[in-house]
Amino acid sequence: MPPLPFALVIRTGNALRLAAVSPISAQQGLKPGMTLADARARCPDLATSPHDPAADAAELERLAALMMRFTPMVASEPPDGLILDITGCGHLFGGDEALARLAREDAGLRSRHAIAGHAAAARALARFGASETAEQTIGSLPVAALELPQAALAGLQRAGLVTLGDLACRPMAGLAARFGADAVTRLRAILGEVERPISPRSEAAPIRAGARFAEPVRHVDDALEVIETLLGAIARQMEDRQLGGRRFAVQLERGDGARRRLMVETSIPLRDPAPVMRLLRERIEHLADPIDPGFGFDAIALAVPRTEPLAAQQVGLDGEDPLQDDVAALIDRLATRLGPDAVRRLHPQDRHIPESAQRWLPATQRPPADWTDSPHPAPPLPRPALLLDPPERITTIAEVPDGPPQQFRWRGQAYRVRMAEGPERIAPEWWRSMDGHAGGSGIGFTRDYYRVEDSAGHRFWVFRHGQFGERSDLPETPPWYLHGLFA
Repeated sequence: MPPLPFALVIRTGNALRLAAVSPISAQQGLKPGMTLADARARCPDLATSPHDPAADAAELERLAALMMRFTPMVASEPPDGLILDITGCGHLFGGDEALARLAREDAGLRSRHAIAGHAAAARALARFGASETAEQTIGSLPVAALELPQAALAGLQRAGLVTLGDLACRPMAGLAARFGADAVTRLRAILGEVERPISPRSEAAPIRAGARFAEPVRHVDDALEVIETLLGAIARQMEDRQLGGRRFAVQLERGDGARRRLMVETSIPLRDPAPVMRLLRERIEHLADPIDPGFGFDAIALAVPRTEPLAAQQVGLDGEDPLQDDVAALIDRLATRLGPDAVRRLHPQDRHIPESAQRWLPATQRPPADWTDSPHPAPPLPRPALLLDPPERITTIAEVPDGPPQQFRWRGQAYRVRMAEGPERIAPEWWRSMDGHAGGSGIGFTRDYYRVEDSAGHRFWVFRHGQFGERSDLPETPPWYLHGLFA
């Protein structure tokens, strides 16, 4: 089956418009900016997906970091471009064209490239050139390469100015008076008459400190004192950047060339040397292979390969930190002593099924991105204090076809329902495997949840697994499950 035309859609005002189109869609006359209604009229089998500008920006940053292996001068050109200053770099890869070919292979994406004497010309050739051949000239590019507003481009075309060459042979003062100074500025940048410097991305300097000794350090305790001093220097670096460390790595170099590495991780970002030193001492005390200074350590290096934002905090009048987290300190000590996988905590994950909405991760691991952040969050619905996993089957007497239970039996005891609230409907995760099992991660039936209260005041969270007539393989009477208990 041939691939379907595909496009990304974004809402602009009250209309849905195409943000990007696949090559097959472009062949059928679709282009970015077209309304979705017009696109479907022209291409009824068009498949679409919401456009995610944030994901595009993150991918562009990833590609920019990848291109740093070819040149340290890499600049992002949102929404979908990169500019590489490859001056003096091409010979390292077999020439400029060979470098461009390797860059495309590393990106792993369909892309266009152009090589020119300055950034504005390369951008114009890559975006608006008819091909990627070296014979293409700046003068043959269409006036659209100026990337002016549509009204200005239409004015240029009405005046019979079709290419940049048509503009370049006319007085700049007249062009500025008729079409605006912006048109002339952009034209001169593409022609190389004015500088258009790029703003290359810069990698933050690594956070590290080190010490070398004229006389070897022969005792581990002395080495720890040096490490504490280095932690103070590291703390000042992190404070300047408003960062805190989550992973601290120490390297001890002996006089005979042997190296010993130690590493500790923390559950929250830190820059205070004291808790890090406690963790290091804990790690050293429980090493299966104790540290042997031999003839002494010639050098000690300390680095913080993993950091997170950490703003300055106000301490109390007694000098104590009111936000000090004793639980986090306990987690760090246990993880250091028992191993990071031995201490875990629950983190949310983007799942519709309640028992799958959390997962266990090591307590010192960086928490996932908070997918619950939203400019217009839905009001939270009540959730039980205790969730049963898997949900437990109950027998009910309920109103049909879609009413709440009037009474139910759970673990051999009968409960008469006095009040019920609902339903709250949770649809099946159709993109996952459909096994139809109530407790499985690939639930295949709709769930209708009710918050019910019995005659004694106990409150339960129950659901009907499936709707009448939802699927042919569903039992004639959908089963009921108890999923949670409210406090």
